[in-house]
Amino acid sequence: MKVLIRGAGDLATGIASRLFHGGYHVLMTEIAEPLTVRRTVALSRAVYEKEVEVEDLKGVRVETIQQVWEALCQRKIPVIVDEHADICRAFRPDAVVDAILAKKNLGTRMTDAPFVVGVGPGFEAGIDCDCVVETKRGHTLGRVIWQGSAIPNTGIPGNIGGYTTERLLRASASGELRPLVSIGDSVEMGQVVAYTGGVPVKAQMAGIVRGMLNAGVDVTEGLKIGDIDARCEWTHCFTISDKARAVGGGVLEAISGFEKKNLPEMRVDFSFSSGEQEALVWKSIEKQYAIVVLAAGNSTRFGENKLFVGEEGEKLYQRILRKLEAFPEMMRIIVTRFPTIVKEAQAKGIRVVYNGAPELGISHSLQLGLSACIEQEPELQGILFMVCDQPWLRVRTIADVLRMAADHPGRIICAGSGGQSKNPVVWDRAFFQELGELQGDIGGRQVRKRYPEKILFVEMEEAEGKDVDYPADWNARMS
Repeated sequence: MKVLIRGAGDLATGIASRLFHGGYHVLMTEIAEPLTVRRTVALSRAVYEKEVEVEDLKGVRVETIQQVWEALCQRKIPVIVDEHADICRAFRPDAVVDAILAKKNLGTRMTDAPFVVGVGPGFEAGIDCDCVVETKRGHTLGRVIWQGSAIPNTGIPGNIGGYTTERLLRASASGELRPLVSIGDSVEMGQVVAYTGGVPVKAQMAGIVRGMLNAGVDVTEGLKIGDIDARCEWTHCFTISDKARAVGGGVLEAISGFEKKNLPEMRVDFSFSSGEQEALVWKSIEKQYAIVVLAAGNSTRFGENKLFVGEEGEKLYQRILRKLEAFPEMMRIIVTRFPTIVKEAQAKGIRVVYNGAPELGISHSLQLGLSACIEQEPELQGILFMVCDQPWLRVRTIADVLRMAADHPGRIICAGSGGQSKNPVVWDRAFFQELGELQGDIGGRQVRKRYPEKILFVEMEEAEGKDVDYPADWNARMS
């Protein structure tokens, strides 16, 4: 398997080490000027030094996809300056790991690869990625999370040797960094260890300098520029940390489990053309298919407008809009009548179709969405219809249904569990006319009953297909 890791800092390097020794082919991306404090144990140094070593790992800076293949064949880890991981299209990774550690998602989507892992806070399993790996020191460090998110960032560093905030060195002022000590040096509390913008930076504790940014970099006031370790183990300054290994172990567990379950006969293909072919496949889906969300109902059984019910500050409709963000290049339409949803959808670049007659049933919303799609792109191959009251539906399932539709034109592709069809459903253009003739509140089920031999299923977890029809349904959770 090929794995692309976004980020090449010390934690990402710990992940790369686990995967590399597990037999995976690893490519890492970085920004043009990495600010890695623990740079002696980070492959991000390759950006500055061209070729580096961390323990038994050899990292090399590359510029092209061909150089990536060459480095992999030499059992090296290629590092490429590519802030947005655009090389993903050509590399065609089997898994993507976002280890940028920005405490928020900077652009990773479930559609980037067959399997996507988010590292640390800022990701939600099932929406941004397939799983999240915990990074907070403590009992759950390295745990693989299949539903939900990592522990939120507290802003307080983990406890090492009895110290938390004291062990960090932060810029006293904005400007050029001029270190007075090197990684591996011992320092005393109160000692001036660097200057930033001409202002001294003093150690808040005694210990050994475990990390320090490169001399000459421009920093901003308050930025972390160094790290002191009270344990005073010199070797710790030049070896991968226990935390990085634990997090790397969680990533390895997730990816190897996916490999054994889904890809038993996978073989590595280093051909550039195969990467281009995969990119063209998804490009074809983006051009030939559309997504329509139906969100105009009266919520009669719920007793109030269920679309505005939520948890942790996120309403049900907002959860669906966030899932649509995983498909930015596709035609995305939401059929609704609620001004708040209209405003937020438009702000996200999602086209809104207004339904002023919800009493005509779901078939009317379906037809409004259908007409809008055909009007915008008459040659569409198919449309994925989904409802707005399936809060536990995974982005991965949406992508799998679209891929199945692209592989089987002329069919009706349903997500389902236990042999029962659920939403979302992709309708091929062969059924557009019949969908346009529907009436009432039954929707596409009328057409599906006529063509049972045309239906194909994409299996999903039972909880994903649950609708929130009654208040009690909202208490349901993914098992």
